[in-house]
Amino acid sequence: MTETQSTTQKSTQGTADVLVIGGRGKTGRRVVERLAAQGRGVRVGSRSGDPAFDWNDPEGWARALDGVDRVYVTYYPDLGFPGAEERVAAFAKAAVAAGVRRLVLLSGRGEEGAQRAEERLKESGADWTVVRAGWFAQNFDEGIFVDDVRAGTLALPTGDAVEPFVDADDIADVVVAALADDRHIGRTYELTGPRLMSFAEVAAELSKATGREIAYVPVSDEAYRAALRELEDVPEEFADLFEMLRDGRNARTEDGVREVLGREPRDFTAYARDAAATGVWDV
Repeated sequence: MTETQSTTQKSTQGTADVLVIGGRGKTGRRVVERLAAQGRGVRVGSRSGDPAFDWNDPEGWARALDGVDRVYVTYYPDLGFPGAEERVAAFAKAAVAAGVRRLVLLSGRGEEGAQRAEERLKESGADWTVVRAGWFAQNFDEGIFVDDVRAGTLALPTGDAVEPFVDADDIADVVVAALADDRHIGRTYELTGPRLMSFAEVAAELSKATGREIAYVPVSDEAYRAALRELEDVPEEFADLFEMLRDGRNARTEDGVREVLGREPRDFTAYARDAAATGVWDV
């Protein structure tokens, strides 16, 4: 166990003033690490946490919220999916009743369902900040596309759509700032990377980083949905996110990272280089 791991473990047990829902996920894990490094008492909100947190078990929320002053709220599998709006509203109400003063919500750009959930959370009476993020770069090494990269083929229904992929480290830095600084209360930030990229360009960047060919192969929406139905842990509704990608509603960059952190967002090239160095895509 490294010193950093020891500090993180120690600060996520016992008394905590910050609850990080999804604290073992792509952004939540990074938020936990940053808060622990600052010496903050942080509680990991997950089904394997102590106390456990499960979006489908409202009766268990009170234990996770006990003593907590602020919460980073992430919703799995996606804030725009059916049922998310109602659960987020119920959780926000429970959080305020438990004494929580600030809620920072991770939302999605251009998702109508997610924006309805945002409004329900705002109605809770807590101080709030909304962080709307685009597609994570880390989807390629920590998420749904990692096995595709290892196999050398990204077979996706994206056509020639473009997306400003955002680094999860940038999201975590913004969330930590929003949890701590009153200047972010009542603000909605849209976070993107610094440039628009097609999935063919993503494949080219990954090829360069790994030193082997990663091909992009466009497939139909119907074929992709059929493939998702064969997976146990990915809902078919995930394909809806590709529809929003193809219609171009998010085909622009935003200044949220710069506005909050005073620096440029991290570029996909740097992400791919550093991820490749970990060996995650080695075959």
